[in-house]
Amino acid sequence: MRGGAVLVHGLYHRPGHFAAVADGLRARGIKVVVPELHRGSLAADTAAVQAAVDALDRQPLLLGHSYGGSVITGVRGACHLVYLSAFVPDVGESAAALGGASAQLRDAVVPGEGPDGTTHLDPGRAADVLYDDCPGPLAARAVGLLRPQAPGCGRGVPVHHSWKLTPSTYVVRAGDRAIDPAPQRALAARCTGVREWPTGHSPFVSRPALVVDLVAELLGAVSSRT
Repeated sequence: MRGGAVLVHGLYHRPGHFAAVADGLRARGIKVVVPELHRGSLAADTAAVQAAVDALDRQPLLLGHSYGGSVITGVRGACHLVYLSAFVPDVGESAAALGGASAQLRDAVVPGEGPDGTTHLDPGRAADVLYDDCPGPLAARAVGLLRPQAPGCGRGVPVHHSWKLTPSTYVVRAGDRAIDPAPQRALAARCTGVREWPTGHSPFVSRPALVVDLVAELLGAVSSRT
């Protein structure tokens, strides 16, 4: 395999949400790095992921979920990009400007009590929007891992646009209740290849084997060309 896989979570999420995928990939001998975001801005999150990529001895596959798509768009040095119902910004675009968030997701956002604009997701609504196709215990664990989100990250604009130079795969989720499938399909047109799964927003929780198989397949294709 090339340089393994770097998995990039979305807003409100943590590296722990990718635990089942990371374990599945490591069981196949694939090195996995899952950086922690929530660093206050898209620029800071991108720098953290870039540092993780630069620390590897070979080019990795970069996978971004939701907001994580904006992050991996600005990172250089990947052998392949995977966008899981993620934002694929072009020049001057931000995730917020691209839109696509469902009414259900917007209704789940709860403003914080402090003056800094921090928000969190209502636990009951988050389970229905993000993890609707997960068994109850898995959904409850995933909701328990969610954390508050500082404002501004979604309005960040990437400096680089790696999808213009790097092979990429977009995974549309036909059953997504958080990001409407129609905008996903429009963004998918910017990528080299497109897959469509009948899952909800978070297949790394509900169907981790799907994600593991995809990453392993794409890394194998890269290795066969080198």
